Amino acid sequence: MRGLFVTGTGTDIGKTYVSAAIARELTSKNLNLAYYKAAVSGASSIESSDAGFVKHSANLKQETSSLLSYLYEKPLSPHLAARGEGRFACLNKIKEDFNKLKESYDYVLSEGAGGIICPVVYEDNIKLMYTDILKALNLPCVVVADAGLGTINHTVLTLSYLRQLNFKIKGVILNRFDSNNPMHQDNLRMVEDLSKTKVIAVLLNNQTKLQLLDNHQMEEYFDEC
Repeated sequence: MRGLFVTGTGTDIGKTYVSAAIARELTSKNLNLAYYKAAVSGASSIESSDAGFVKHSANLKQETSSLLSYLYEKPLSPHLAARGEGRFACLNKIKEDFNKLKESYDYVLSEGAGGIICPVVYEDNIKLMYTDILKALNLPCVVVADAGLGTINHTVLTLSYLRQLNFKIKGVILNRFDSNNPMHQDNLRMVEDLSKTKVIAVLLNNQTKLQLLDNHQMEEYFDEC
């Protein structure tokens, strides 16, 4: 089984759009791919959630119920939404649900929530962070960042934190990238130089297909994930 974890520099940064683009790219290579998200908040049903969007966008055939483990209705951080509903995520269930997909699919694409420092459960007696989930799933990750103002700081700090925790980073994908915008072009160069991490692709404004920046890198990236 191969797989990839999609994280980001913050909330509403474009992880789901990028996840959908990656899923379309990989399914076009005839990979038997599944999508998985441990916890989703801000949706009343799986179909209307990020997971449902990726499934329909990439025309995935997996059962809707297998797309995620925990769904919370209020648009809050998962730990706060869980507290409000009195229903808390369990790492063992997350691993069990993920492992079922591993057994049935060639490739599992998993998406995080918020930024990488995202609490899923944060109570006095138990704490579960998305970093704990990433460690349990044992996947390499890609970091989604916005192409605009402020992304240098957010992206470099996110990459630095991931490295401190010894996660394997496959690269950065810049969302809402405008190839004619000098600031976006400079942000790409600065992120690469300061973090020593490759920007492997961009998602252009109003587009749904990844623009690959280095064909050899991306071929290696998809083959090794």
